[in-house]
Amino acid sequence: MYKGHRISVVTPCYNEEAGVAIILSDMPACVDEVIVVDNNSTDRTAEVARRLGARVVVETKQGYGAAYKTGFQHATGDIIVTMDGDGTYPRGFIPLLLDVLLDENLDFITCDRTGHKSRGTGTPLRVFGNWLLGVMQAALFWFYIKDSQSGMWVFRRDILPLLDLTSDGMALSEELKIEAFTRKELKCAEVPIYYRPRVGESKLNLWRDGFQNLAFLFRKKAAHLFRGRKPAPAGWRATPSPAPANPATE
Repeated sequence: MYKGHRISVVTPCYNEEAGVAIILSDMPACVDEVIVVDNNSTDRTAEVARRLGARVVVETKQGYGAAYKTGFQHATGDIIVTMDGDGTYPRGFIPLLLDVLLDENLDFITCDRTGHKSRGTGTPLRVFGNWLLGVMQAALFWFYIKDSQSGMWVFRRDILPLLDLTSDGMALSEELKIEAFTRKELKCAEVPIYYRPRVGESKLNLWRDGFQNLAFLFRKKAAHLFRGRKPAPAGWRATPSPAPANPATE
């Protein structure tokens, strides 16, 4: 619990037994539940996660987006925090990010890794690809963030009914940001964080995933133009969102 809000951390995992052990070993005390979504792992990811206190949810449909959407469905917190299962995102920043969300009365935060130059956090090709996708996202959707592919987000769970999340793959990361930043009902921001080299072997295929994410941006734009936006549910947030906080398993 943090300032009266229940906190859920959602982490999708595919063969991340070493990374998930690191994540769960230093999770801040303000986190009420950690949901590890096991996405067909063949190692001990689920076993390690359960032993260290996480709630394990199984998603058999392979894909980053499919795993995250399942995790969101199972989260019970008022606020959801996400991070990959490879140990790259800073668990210690969670209270700071929650402070920003609550004190600024935000609905959605995405984290920016681009200002932190740790060894092993990005090859030149990966940095260029992230920049290119960010530029294309800005050109198509008229908002700019520095790190369009970041996988650490902090948001109020009650915004999920507003978001039309269709991707089952890596493009879920950019889709979530597009859906949040282009909704006039939502107040969003990008906050810088530090970023560590991953634990274990990367599952990302830079060329395949990069081209798929680029193609997805055009499909998403076409959907917005021709199908329109998902309407807000009747009675959504009939009462105003909370005012800024006072600082004083399976």
